[in-house]
Amino acid sequence: MKIIAINGSPRKGKNTAIMLQEALNAAENLGAATQLLELSDYKLNYCTGCNSCLRHNTCSQTDDDNQLIHEKLLAADGILLGSPCYFGNVSALMKNFIDRSRPLHMVASALKGKVGGALTHAGLRNGGQEYTLEILQRYLISQGLILADGFEPFSGENRFLATTGVMGTMYKGIEEGKIKYYRSVTEDTIAMSSCRLLGENMVRLIEKLS
Repeated sequence: MKIIAINGSPRKGKNTAIMLQEALNAAENLGAATQLLELSDYKLNYCTGCNSCLRHNTCSQTDDDNQLIHEKLLAADGILLGSPCYFGNVSALMKNFIDRSRPLHMVASALKGKVGGALTHAGLRNGGQEYTLEILQRYLISQGLILADGFEPFSGENRFLATTGVMGTMYKGIEEGKIKYYRSVTEDTIAMSSCRLLGENMVRLIEKLS
């Protein structure tokens, strides 16, 4: 079983990457092979709208790393997407990745039946995470993936709220009239716990579907 995580943040190794790696670590603990792919490490041209992918399952552009990324997606059983929230949307890197994946869907749904997961991170408490998460999830569903759940515990209560993704924030709270921020998403215990559960649930869903 293999799960690949795609980091759409231009900031390698930072909050979005940390969240993705936390989910992957949890999946590894259950026996999955994992890989974290940083989009910033790859050359991806912009989609030109040539519509060649309406007739062929490959992209007309061959001078970048798009085909290499697609091969990794096709070889995976689970695909986990992560993006920071920029103006209530995914990053430009993630959007470009989404646009260039049309050849995987237009002729035939090459990723159909795989397990998907999504997570996002923003600086503010209500920073548009819900919209960003919805964009990632709608994309995965449109590609035919089956979404795994993450779980976010209610603060102070011994029960869980099922969600279909994970949202992190740098917002810590108000102290003496001033906004306080986490130094890292690792301090956001709810987000980190949800990442681990998402990784575990991706493994369990892959096992159940197989």
